[in-house]
Amino acid sequence: MTNSTLLLPQYHKYLNGAPVPFSRRTRRNSELCLVGLVFISLTVICFGALFYLPEFKATYSGTFNNVYKHIKKAGPELLLPVRGNARHDGVLEDPHVAWDKEALSAKIEEYETDKKKVLERPDIDMTLNLYSDNYTTNSETSIKHIETSDYGDEDLKKKRNTVKAMMKHGWDNYVKYAWGKNELKPVSKREHSGSVFGSASIGATIVDSLDTLLIMGLNDEYQHGRDWVANNFTLENLKVDMSVFETNIRYIGGFLSCYAMTGDTMFRDKAEYVANKLLPAFQTPTGIPYSLVNLKTGNSKNYFWASGGSSILSEFGTLHLEFLYLSDITGNNIYKEKVERIRQFVKGLEKPNGLYPNFLNPVTGKWGQRHISLGGLGDSFYEYLLKAYIQSNGEDIIAREMFVDAMASVMDNLVQTSVSGLKYLADMRFERIEHKMDHLSCFAGGMFALAGETINVDSSRRYTEIGAGLTETCHVAYDKTATKLGPEAFRFTENYEAIAVRGTEKYNILRPETVESYFVLWRLTHNNKYRDWAWEAVQAFEKHCKVSGGYSGIKDVYQIDSLKDDVQQSYFFAETLKYLYLIFSEDTVIPLDKWVFNSEAHPLPIKDRNTMYRPFKN
Repeated sequence: MTNSTLLLPQYHKYLNGAPVPFSRRTRRNSELCLVGLVFISLTVICFGALFYLPEFKATYSGTFNNVYKHIKKAGPELLLPVRGNARHDGVLEDPHVAWDKEALSAKIEEYETDKKKVLERPDIDMTLNLYSDNYTTNSETSIKHIETSDYGDEDLKKKRNTVKAMMKHGWDNYVKYAWGKNELKPVSKREHSGSVFGSASIGATIVDSLDTLLIMGLNDEYQHGRDWVANNFTLENLKVDMSVFETNIRYIGGFLSCYAMTGDTMFRDKAEYVANKLLPAFQTPTGIPYSLVNLKTGNSKNYFWASGGSSILSEFGTLHLEFLYLSDITGNNIYKEKVERIRQFVKGLEKPNGLYPNFLNPVTGKWGQRHISLGGLGDSFYEYLLKAYIQSNGEDIIAREMFVDAMASVMDNLVQTSVSGLKYLADMRFERIEHKMDHLSCFAGGMFALAGETINVDSSRRYTEIGAGLTETCHVAYDKTATKLGPEAFRFTENYEAIAVRGTEKYNILRPETVESYFVLWRLTHNNKYRDWAWEAVQAFEKHCKVSGGYSGIKDVYQIDSLKDDVQQSYFFAETLKYLYLIFSEDTVIPLDKWVFNSEAHPLPIKDRNTMYRPFKN
């Protein structure tokens, strides 16, 4: 490194007309500051190259690689994303996996649950008779019947039971160390107050787990959770801003799924109670809801980082399944009206290149920053267009039309093929393609494949091919890691394919999107490779994420001995383990012709095709 002092002007004192050599004592304060700033700048640049551009290390060898490895082991925290930036690039907070700052500082007031407001459960022993003929006349949808059947395949049964044991291990530790809290820190063995819902004790893990416990036949565990919801779940006196999106897919979706499966009206009423708490967020000139609503005051707002106060496409576009079904089972059309207004407004907007940008201002009705993605910020908007059509049993023609038009533009602009032939979904920023695919985008393999099966258009065959191709690519991203678990994002360049190049993309937080596509592709094709890939994921979770206190995410999928992030995500129970269990179950367990999964993998019944739909009757 060049001596920084040589780059600065040289000053001298004069003594009796003769110059005095430049020394530390003769430097001025301003010069010392300048020297210090230069030194600090050079240091930041050097270390920035080491820690934030790790892809450069592949072009070096020898001493540099050794130094890098030692530094990496000494300070792995530097390779982690800023807390709250797990889903999206260029933002400070992410409502999908992080939390609002106000939620962290909120103090939860003590309350005494008014038990009179909790309806009694049906006159039936749910533990012993979960799926009796009182609840369904179709034996194919009877989970209890399937659970007790002899599959005649001991290997398949063993794998299914392994996933069931994973659920039991994670659940039991949550019960032991964080009961009633939102999530568990499985390494620390205490509550995770930094969950997406902050420190509010509203049992996110309980609600997210209930339908999975039902499906797996863990009836005692289900009953324990059901009783907590009936007697303890409340949103009263919570001085926090709640994510409309997360509250909908986890709580409303979770309650609706349990209501459909059991007929327990307590769940229906809890879903309606939560939905009413979210309604103030819809009071905008356009009907596009704000992202956050204060449960105590009803005041609503958007995230400060979201493109000038915009609402987020994947959030306001991921309400339709739950709100429409809630109207159908309660007879209250207000929920249906809210989401249909969103649909009509978005449908009427002009779309750049036929694509939907990720940000929309709820006041002006204008698109925000031109960032388009089927990963974070955009993903489930497209998912719900397809699934709303399926849920309606083909009656929602508008959803079908919007989906077909959107996918035509997605296939023309975002679906890319690598040098070796891997299909992937790129992002678009202001007409520029970014050759990066989020783990969140891996759901799209299943979405395209499901569209190929359910939508009869000229593009159906291409949907199927793209679905299989995207799923293959996500598996390759898993297979290229040391842990056999996929990174949060992976890139495609001249030198890399399906590899996380940046340190901030190398973590795995127990996400479900890849195994979700495995599940859908298995059900549609019965190609055993999808079961094989799913089993690889099971083994990887067991080897690298299991700890004595549950299951934790890891910070670097390319390191066998990676540090744990110490968070047992509630969606690990709601989605990841549910999909893995269903892959190793018969097709008659939650059949795709009778159920549609919401974005949190809570199964909702298909209208007129599933006797568990339970519409409201006067």
